[in-house]
Amino acid sequence: MQKNHRESTGAYFAVSRTLLAIFMIMAGTMHFVNPDFFLKIMPPYLPLHQELVLASGVCEILLGVLLLVPRYSHLAAWGIIALLIAVFPANIYLYRHQEILPASPILHLLRLPLQGVFILWAYWHTKGRKQVS
Repeated sequence: MQKNHRESTGAYFAVSRTLLAIFMIMAGTMHFVNPDFFLKIMPPYLPLHQELVLASGVCEILLGVLLLVPRYSHLAAWGIIALLIAVFPANIYLYRHQEILPASPILHLLRLPLQGVFILWAYWHTKGRKQVS
C-alpha cells in the first residue's frame, strides 16, 4: 500500500511540475505575443519597461523549460519563486490603477493572492521528487 501511495504522489508531482512548466512557458510567450498588456501594468517607477517585459518573458520560458529537466528542476522552482516575487509589484500597481486595464475589481484583487498560490506551487517543486511523501 505504501508503495502505491509513493507512486501516486510521484505521478501527481510529475503532472504538477509539467503543468507549472507549461504555465510558465505560456506566460513567458505572452510577453512576446502581447507585450502591450505587460507594458500597461508596469509600475512607472521602474526603468526600461520594454526591456524588463522581454527579460521577464525570457526568464519565464527558460525557468519553465528547466523545470522539466530533473537535474535543474529544483533550481528552476527557486527561480520561479524569485521571479514571481519580483513581478508582484506589477500586480499591486494594476490593483491600485485598475483604469489601465478595465476588468472587474474582483479580478484585479484575485491576482494578488493567486501569486501566493503560484509561489507555493513552485515551492513544492524545490524539494525534488525523492523528498515528497
